[in-house]
Amino acid sequence: MLLLNTIIFNLYRNKVVKKVGLKKTSNFDAFIYLLIIGNILAMILESHISIKNKFGYYFNVFELISIIIFTFEYFYRIYLGYLDKKWKGIKGYVFSFFGIIDLISILPFYLNRFITLDGRFFRILRLFRLTRIFKLGRESRALKLFITAISSVRSELYFTLFLSILTILFSASAIYFLENEAQPDAFPSITSSLWWATVSLATVGYGDVVPITDLGKIFAGIISLVGIGVVAIPTGIISASFVEVILKDKERK
Repeated sequence: MLLLNTIIFNLYRNKVVKKVGLKKTSNFDAFIYLLIIGNILAMILESHISIKNKFGYYFNVFELISIIIFTFEYFYRIYLGYLDKKWKGIKGYVFSFFGIIDLISILPFYLNRFITLDGRFFRILRLFRLTRIFKLGRESRALKLFITAISSVRSELYFTLFLSILTILFSASAIYFLENEAQPDAFPSITSSLWWATVSLATVGYGDVVPITDLGKIFAGIISLVGIGVVAIPTGIISASFVEVILKDKERK
C-alpha cells in the first residue's frame, strides 16, 4: 500500500510540476474535460421540452454516471492532498476555489436525493451544475494567475462593493422621493426603486422604468455618470493587479 501511495504521489507531483497552461494533461484530466463539456451540452439540450421528453431517461442516466465520476474525482483529489501535505493538503484543496467548485457541482444531486426540496429551490440548485464549466480551467495558468490577482486586491474590491451598495441605496431612495408622487406605480417604494438604481448605475438602462419629472431626469443623468465610475473602479483595480501578477510570474521564470 505504501509503494502504491508513493507511485501515485510521484505521478501527481510530476504532473503538477511539468504542466504549463493546458499542456500535457493526463488521460484522466482529458476524460474529465470531455465529460464536463458533455454535461454542459446535455443541460442545454435538456432545456428544450421536446428533446427532454424524448431523451429524458438518457439524460438522467448520463447525469448519474457523471455524478459518480465527479464524486470519485472529488475524493481522489482529497486523497492526493493527503498524500502531499496530510491534513493540511486536504484543507488546502477543500477550501480552494476549485475544491469549492468541485463540491458545488455535485452537491445538488445528493441534496435532492436525501432532502425533500421545494421545486423552486431545486431548480435554483440545478443551476449550480453550470459551475462544472469552471472545472475546465483547473490547469489553466492564466486562470490561476487571475484568481491570484483577485485575491491580492480583495480588500479593495470589498470596499468598492460596499461603496456600490451604498450608492444604489442612496439612488433608490432619492429617485423614490423625486418620482413617487408623479409615478406611484413605477416607483411605489424604495425597495421597488432598487431595480432602477441598479441598472442605471450599471449603465444598462433597460428603459422599462424611467423618470418623468425634471428633477428626476437631472438626477438620473448624474447617476448615469456616477455609474461609469462605479464600474470603472473595480475594473481598474483588477486590471492593475492582473498585470502585476503576470509581471511577477514572468520574473520568477
